[in-house]
Amino acid sequence: MRAHWPISIVLAALLAVLAPAGAHAADPVTLGAGYVLDEVGALSSAETAAAEAELAHLYTETGVDLYVAFVDTFENPSSSQEWADEVAAMNGLGPSQYLLAVATESRQFYTSADSAGPLSEAELTAMEAAVKPELSDGDYAGAITAAVASVSGDTSTSGDSGVGAGLVWALVAVIAIGIVWWIIWAMRRRRARAKRAATAAADAEQLARQASSALVATDDAIRTSAQEVEFARAGYGDAAVSPFESAISEARALLTSAFAIQQQLDDATPDTPEQIEAWNTQIVELCERANGLLDEKARAFDELRQLEKNAPAALAALAPLRESTSAAIENAEATLAGLASPYHPDALSSVADNPRQARDRIAFADERIVAAQTALEAGDTAQAAIDIRGAEDALAQAADLEKAIDTLASDLAAAVTAAGALIAELEGDIVSARALPDPDGRLAGIATSTARHIDQAREMLAPGAQRPLRALQSLEAANAQIDQVMQAARDAQAQAQRASQMLAQVSAQAGSQISATEDFIASRRGAVGAEARTRLSQAQASLAAAQQSPSPTTALPHAQRAAQLAGQALSAAQRDVGSFGAPGYGQRSGDSGAMLGAVLGGIVMGSMMGGGRRRGGFGGGMPGGFGGGRRSGGFSGGGRGRRGGGRF
Repeated sequence: MRAHWPISIVLAALLAVLAPAGAHAADPVTLGAGYVLDEVGALSSAETAAAEAELAHLYTETGVDLYVAFVDTFENPSSSQEWADEVAAMNGLGPSQYLLAVATESRQFYTSADSAGPLSEAELTAMEAAVKPELSDGDYAGAITAAVASVSGDTSTSGDSGVGAGLVWALVAVIAIGIVWWIIWAMRRRRARAKRAATAAADAEQLARQASSALVATDDAIRTSAQEVEFARAGYGDAAVSPFESAISEARALLTSAFAIQQQLDDATPDTPEQIEAWNTQIVELCERANGLLDEKARAFDELRQLEKNAPAALAALAPLRESTSAAIENAEATLAGLASPYHPDALSSVADNPRQARDRIAFADERIVAAQTALEAGDTAQAAIDIRGAEDALAQAADLEKAIDTLASDLAAAVTAAGALIAELEGDIVSARALPDPDGRLAGIATSTARHIDQAREMLAPGAQRPLRALQSLEAANAQIDQVMQAARDAQAQAQRASQMLAQVSAQAGSQISATEDFIASRRGAVGAEARTRLSQAQASLAAAQQSPSPTTALPHAQRAAQLAGQALSAAQRDVGSFGAPGYGQRSGDSGAMLGAVLGGIVMGSMMGGGRRRGGFGGGMPGGFGGGRRSGGFSGGGRGRRGGGRF
């Protein structure tokens, strides 16, 4: 079992010196190294030792840890439930660890239990029913014994023995008792194994959730840190930000490895429980290392920017940036309106609300600029720095949202051209396939299938309703299929030549898909989960593998996979954003569009949302900032809180 720091010993000594005579209220306590914390002398030394042995045996037998705390009265909070649950949370008790809290003067008790733990509500109620009579009699050692017996399933029985039934009946009784005890032992052992298995399953599920959260938090931290470096570059030059770019690059490489492992967990190949645990553990470790690289540079980056010292100048620099960003919205809207005529709405779905989102970011930036000015006038440079950084992030995202429309316009136009060229090439493949010997009919079948894909692509390229990226994706799939069937009919030189021609086209398409998805996630990262980020990371890795492959033949499958994964990433991201609250993107009654946009964009964090807690890395309590992304808390299971306990 885990050891706990014996802080309670020091606290108990201090309270004994400082507190007045008689009963005193007890704040939530820190558990010691053992199972029993006795701050009121409820147990003698011998009783304490016996209780420790009983509780240790309980864990060995059932896998359940039961801690017991004796205090005078509950205080801060005074509710027995809240007091016990706060002690459990303070001491990091897990799903299979329970706390029996007893206030001897106020005569209250309560059992804090995790809803994901192995004991059912009925078992906990039975334990408390067994404990209450002993507490009422002041037999606190007996209460612990009763609790252990209840959890372990022990029962005690008594009765009169029949006399004169004869030796045969006595032997029968002995055998019957032996059988009963063997059955009880077997059932208890089986139940203990089942509880341990349930605890292991709960721990595995919690580890998977932690790995998923670590991927999202670390990805956000790297994105935010990269944005912070760009702000610093504008003021201090390339040389000054070079060390921070190196840290980001190393952290991104670790995150890419973590995403690759997550992709293995997500694929169709079954994984063993041991593999799942090892891989999730590796993901968490890689993310922690990535965050550590960013955090190592946090202090140096803060010293570089010195945002608090330069707050007036930084605030003044926001005005022209805000105006240029605001002016660009009209151009973005005009571009988007122009795209609505030739293209189907599905083709524009990734940027359809970008102007509105950009306005929300600008509105949020305006709020922060006013707040920063007010803080400076009051001499609060720390708060001004927080507001300035929030405004910087919001304006940067607004600019990205506007640029994404122009990027998509270029990608769509390029896709139309690429699709037309691919159609012509596939038609040539059909002719070639029909001209080759076809003993098993496979070439005829693939020629027919390819022709059908071409017809569907032409429908998606029809004027007024074009969906060129989807058409190109369908044509790429058809091209991969016909290439596979015809591969045996081509010599090595022809294959290499064709792969070289296709590689540039597929790589460009994959790059466009990745760019569109990157833009979409970057400006909506507050809603996008691990699946979309994993697919995007793997798409980027596949495209990089294609670019580094020694030959077009080996590079082409990587490029094709990159395009496929990028499409999956965008679909997953759009699903996440679509389910981000209701109605609309995370809308709640009373929320402003500006604040909702900031939440969706991942700008509002920490102190901006009322938490005030630094998430690690550069920027302290500021929203965003250069540094690692971590979750607060740990393996807390399904959450504590239940009805039970009472007075005795």
